[in-house]
Amino acid sequence: MRYSNPFDLRLENGVLLPQVRLAFHTYGRYVPGKTPVVWVCHALTANSDVFDWWKGLFGDQNLFNPNDFFIVCANNLGSCYGSTGPLNINPDSGQPYYHLFPQITIRDIVNALIELRKELGVHEIDVIIGGSQGGQIALEWSITEKELIKNQILVSTNAKHSAWGIAFNESQRLAIFADRTYYSQSPDGGAKGLQAARSIALLSYRNYKTYTHFQSDPSENGFHARRAVTYQRYQGEKLVKRFNAFSYVTLSYAMDSHDVFRGRHAKILEEIKAQTLLIGIEEDILFPLAEQRFLAENIQGASFASLSSLYGHDGFLIETQKLSEIIGSFLKKNKILKTKNTFHYENT
Repeated sequence: MRYSNPFDLRLENGVLLPQVRLAFHTYGRYVPGKTPVVWVCHALTANSDVFDWWKGLFGDQNLFNPNDFFIVCANNLGSCYGSTGPLNINPDSGQPYYHLFPQITIRDIVNALIELRKELGVHEIDVIIGGSQGGQIALEWSITEKELIKNQILVSTNAKHSAWGIAFNESQRLAIFADRTYYSQSPDGGAKGLQAARSIALLSYRNYKTYTHFQSDPSENGFHARRAVTYQRYQGEKLVKRFNAFSYVTLSYAMDSHDVFRGRHAKILEEIKAQTLLIGIEEDILFPLAEQRFLAENIQGASFASLSSLYGHDGFLIETQKLSEIIGSFLKKNKILKTKNTFHYENT
């Protein structure tokens, strides 16, 4: 992991956030004009090590191979994996920001990434890819720097975060705010609330069929069996060990802010110049297919594909073989991928 040089960032709300740093990973060797650049935008609680959390799609034996591409992934502004966030020191107080970290938007995250792009000397992004919140970031970036991004792959995402998605996020924040330790000026403040928030989030990441298949109790165990209960608690405890409530609140608010039309005209999507692939998951209840279809219908020349996954929204992280087939054909069509592997893909 590496870190950007510090820079000051003027946020969308007018606040100046000083001495911002981004943690990032790069894979492969960058030869300007020869090596295709792939920039990965990550989802809510992920980090900059895409080879760790998107295995099967990124790796030495996978579609996005560092022998073929120069791959960049940066930890988002506001997160807790090395980039500037709520646990960093507020220069005005000399103490960590905690719950007083400035409210940021998807556009602020993009503007921070642009600073890193400039520092790395990357003048063109051949492929930008992201799922969920990462897809929101990638889409916003393709509008902000439309001349520099040649191809974009947006998975399980939308043009504007829905009232449904915002309601889920607010329910999670309410759980965190109900934990009084959130205001205790401590790095582990709000931990119990975060555990409950994760439990709520999982209901949107998966669906009825997922829980029925994986978390149903054997009938012989009677009414004392609680597989779904222990699963929810385990997932909450697991997140608390690697994340904090302050970054969770910050980034969920950023997701709520996502609206490519804010302050722009109604046909802004038509100005996107990147060759675009939209991928949706048929069982996704958080980012339903209608949201990806809307993007495909309003971005000039965009392609759309869907896949089925028992894992619902989380399928974008798990169904890497299906994604490799769809994305591989898109990359070959646009002369980005040079491989002997055979992929099958049909525009719909």
